[in-house]
Amino acid sequence: MPDTRLPFDASAPKRATNVSLNSDLLEQAKALGINVSRACERGLADQIAELQRKRWLEENREALASSNAYVEAHGLPLARYRPY
Repeated sequence: MPDTRLPFDASAPKRATNVSLNSDLLEQAKALGINVSRACERGLADQIAELQRKRWLEENREALASSNAYVEAHGLPLARYRPY
C-alpha cells in the first residue's frame, strides 16, 4: 500500500545522479550515519512542496481575496447554523 503522506511516489525507481554537496556537511552526515540520498530526497521533496504551495497561492490569489472580501462584508455563509 503506498504511503499517502509522501508528496511523491516512493515506489518510483531510483535514478543515479551527480550532486555536489558541501564537503563539511557531507563529512558530518557520514559521521552521524545519515543516509545522504534519503536526506537529499527529503530536502528536495520539501523544496518542491514549498514552491508548489507558493505557486498555488499566487494562482489563486484573486479567488482567495474575493472570498475573504465576501466573508468580511457578509460574514460566513453558514454561520447561523453553528452550534457555538
